[in-house]
Amino acid sequence: MNDMTNNEGMPEQIIEAGSSAPKAIYIHIPFCTNKCFYCDFNSYVLKDQPVMDYLRALDHEMELTVRDAPPGEIRSIFVGGGTPTVLNPQEMEFFLASIRKHFPNFAADIEFSMEANPGTTDLEKLKVMHEGGVNRVSFGVQAFQNELLSGIGRIHNTVDVYRSLENAHKAGLHNLSIDLMFGLPNQTVEMLDYSVQKALELDLPHYSIYSLKVEENTLFHTLYKKNQLPLPDEEDELKMYLLLMQRMKEAGYRQYEISNFAKPGYESRHNITYWRNEDYYGFGAGAHGYVGHQRHMNIKGVNPYVEAASSRLPRLEQFVVPREEAMEDFMMVGLRMLDGIRDADFEAQFAVKLEDMFGSHLRKMLEAGLLERHEDGGGYRLSEKGLLFGNEVFAEFIDTLTEPK
Repeated sequence: MNDMTNNEGMPEQIIEAGSSAPKAIYIHIPFCTNKCFYCDFNSYVLKDQPVMDYLRALDHEMELTVRDAPPGEIRSIFVGGGTPTVLNPQEMEFFLASIRKHFPNFAADIEFSMEANPGTTDLEKLKVMHEGGVNRVSFGVQAFQNELLSGIGRIHNTVDVYRSLENAHKAGLHNLSIDLMFGLPNQTVEMLDYSVQKALELDLPHYSIYSLKVEENTLFHTLYKKNQLPLPDEEDELKMYLLLMQRMKEAGYRQYEISNFAKPGYESRHNITYWRNEDYYGFGAGAHGYVGHQRHMNIKGVNPYVEAASSRLPRLEQFVVPREEAMEDFMMVGLRMLDGIRDADFEAQFAVKLEDMFGSHLRKMLEAGLLERHEDGGGYRLSEKGLLFGNEVFAEFIDTLTEPK
């Protein structure tokens, strides 16, 4: 599935139109107990890492960010990684207090999410998280077969999953989500069906279910290049996706994005910020942020980040997004959501009609049966067929306006 891309240059009136402070925060904790075989995220094995130095550097980056531009009300926070829950309770307490110190104006209904791996969340730590403001936890479960888990480099087993969820409930955390994966090595359609069944038996408010993507600089990529990665064939992978969509729908979950399913009212507010191409702060090593039509990416390495953040904003690069590229981003990320995009939202953001910028491309996708119009004619969304070929749709809007003439 496609991720956002970063880029540069934007007319002055567009910057002014979107210059209010972001309502969303992403914070990156780059430490893990071990590196999973498929993971290309900016993460580092925890052993011998300067964790408190890193948390102090994060504190200073937040301080520098709000010093000259006071934040407004915060509606969502997402702490990702890595595995944020490898922090011990004392480190976690310091970290959460640091966020509240610099961003004191939490919305009454804030969504404060933290990623967690089963097996790294004992009851004491979860209580610290809850007391520090966390009210939503997303567990990286991936599968309910221990042989599949060990085969992708996960350190937890299914017993850890149930124990972690039980501890979360005991700590007062009930807005829970779990991630599952399909298209894994040696995974069959029946194995996915079993995992989805076990997940649904938990009756959680939210599920994210992703297909495996073999990324460069991972163990799986090395094995793939050697033809030693026994992946399901394309037909089985398609069957898996159709199966999980059917099972989630039958269980009463609304598919609101290509890979995400929720009970009504439990959609991930933070991720919707990304899909609507809205502003958000980004803190931590390798984190991306989008503020006032400027994107930035921070320095990736832990020690270089800590050193840089002691004296300045730890930027690796920062640039203004060109108006045309912002339009393309609007299309690509907005069409990930099953509600799709609205003509009025596009015109409000860019002061030009959607049809004037992308008319021929939209008509092409309509004729191919990959997009459909909203019932009221006020926007576009993926069709049932388009859901299965989303990347083909998104690719239609890459470099559409910005490619060299």
